[in-house]
Amino acid sequence: MPLKRLVHRLRQYRSIHKWIGISIVLFMFITSTTGVLLGWKKNAELLQPATQKGSSLLLTEWKGFDHIAQAAQHAVDSVVGKKIEIDRMDVRPDKGIIKVTFKEGYWEAQVDGASGKVLSVAQRHADWIEHIHDGSIISEPFKIIYTNYIGFGLLFLSLTGFWLWYGPRIIRKLKHQSEQTS
Repeated sequence: MPLKRLVHRLRQYRSIHKWIGISIVLFMFITSTTGVLLGWKKNAELLQPATQKGSSLLLTEWKGFDHIAQAAQHAVDSVVGKKIEIDRMDVRPDKGIIKVTFKEGYWEAQVDGASGKVLSVAQRHADWIEHIHDGSIISEPFKIIYTNYIGFGLLFLSLTGFWLWYGPRIIRKLKHQSEQTS
């Protein structure tokens, strides 16, 4: 590749690299900040409530899901002041509990599987942080666009960044060779 063409291409990559970097910087700041917070979610009760321990690990002694759901629903309703629909139930046999999460407000109730007693009612801040992290807090279509833009943008910045580092070395080498042959 002729030296002038290589220098011209390197300048083009530098310009494209700069504009892609400028367009992605806010998204990368949001994603990296929320990513750090999510990395700490199991270690910080502020982000996600600590998992409680139930009274029995024997599933044969546990209450039925309907009983667990009613207990969790009543506990969250009394804290929030309105009825919120259950989203899912996360069974933790090794802890003796069932985590019941709700569709609004990122609420969670931890219920003892054997006694049906509510052990904890708290908000799961890590869940809304995760929704910011992946863009789903806006909408599912936005999530797809957002994650693809960040992913491909970071890949492009990595490749062009390598070329912006390595390209000048090739140019210096070619200039050195042309000086020696002249």
